[in-house]
Amino acid sequence: LSIRALEILAEDSIAISFNKGFGIIKKRGKGYSGNRFLFQDIPAVLGDSVIPSLAFRSIAATENKLFAMSIGNPATLISLENATSKPSLKIVYSETNDKVFYDSMAFWNENEGIAIGDPTDNCMSVVVTADAGKNWQKLSCFDLPEVIPGEAAFAASDTNIKLLGDNVWILSGGMASRVYHSGDRGLTWTVVDTPLIQGTPTTGGYSMDFYDEKNGFIIGGDYTQPDNNSKNKAVTIDGGKTWNLVSDGKGVGYKSCIQYVPNSNGKILVATGATGISVSKDSGKSWKDISTEGFYTIRFLNDSVAYASGKGRVAKLKFN
Repeated sequence: LSIRALEILAEDSIAISFNKGFGIIKKRGKGYSGNRFLFQDIPAVLGDSVIPSLAFRSIAATENKLFAMSIGNPATLISLENATSKPSLKIVYSETNDKVFYDSMAFWNENEGIAIGDPTDNCMSVVVTADAGKNWQKLSCFDLPEVIPGEAAFAASDTNIKLLGDNVWILSGGMASRVYHSGDRGLTWTVVDTPLIQGTPTTGGYSMDFYDEKNGFIIGGDYTQPDNNSKNKAVTIDGGKTWNLVSDGKGVGYKSCIQYVPNSNGKILVATGATGISVSKDSGKSWKDISTEGFYTIRFLNDSVAYASGKGRVAKLKFN
C-alpha cells in the first residue's frame, strides 16, 4: 500500500488514505487494528459505473465525518459517518475530466472545507464546501489566478495546502512553483513566485507548513534526484508574500513532507521522504538526519509524538 495521507483523529487513532482505499486504524492492546473501506466493499455507494481502482491521496476529518478523495479521472470525494459503529458512505462530489487530478484536502471547521488539484482549465482546481461536506462547488477560473503552462501540484503527502485562521495557502510545482493565498477562506486570491527549483514536471514545491500566520516553510526539489539539495527549501516571515531560500546547497535534499513541531516557537521542523527523516532546530538553516527509514508524510499529535506513513506501513514516532 502507498499511504500518502494521514489524519490524527485522537491519540492512538488515525485515518489513512492509500491506493485503492481509505480507513481508520485504532490501537487495541499492544498493537493496532485497522478497518479499510475499499471500493469493492461499497458497490451500493459507488455504483457499477465507477472505476474500482481509484487511488486516494488526500484525507480530512471533522468531528463527525471523515472525507477521502481520489486523485484521477473520475475524481471521487467520499464522506464517511459513524465509522466505528454503522459506517455510512456517500459520494459528495465527482468530477470527470481527462486532466482531473486532486492532491490535497483540509477543513477550517465542521462546515467549511477545501480541496485542491491540478488544472483542468487555465487555473488550479479548487472545490469548496460550506455545509459540512454535503455539497461541494468548484471555483471558477474567473476567481482564481491563471496558471503558468505546465504548473500543477504534487499529491505526495497531502500537505501542499495549509489552513490557518481565515487563510489558505496552496503550493504548486512542475514547470512553475508558486504559492497561492486567500485571506478570506477562498473568496479572493493572490499568487507569488517561489525561488524553488522548477521548470520540469518533477521539480518544485511538494509540501508546506505554517507555524503561525507569518512564519511558513516550503520544501521539495526533484524526486528523480533525491540527493540534490539545491533550491529545494524556502522560508517566509511575512505570511507568504515573499519566500527566501534557506540552507541552499546544504542539508536535506528532496523531501515530500515538512511539518513544524508544535510548541517549538517555529524553530523545529521535521522533513520526511523516501530517503528518511531529518530535523532542523533553527528554522531550516541546518539539518540533521535522524533516520534512513522512508516515509511519505508525517503529522504531530503533540510536541513529542507523531505518526508517519509510507509504503505499506504506519509508524508512531517519539521525539525527545
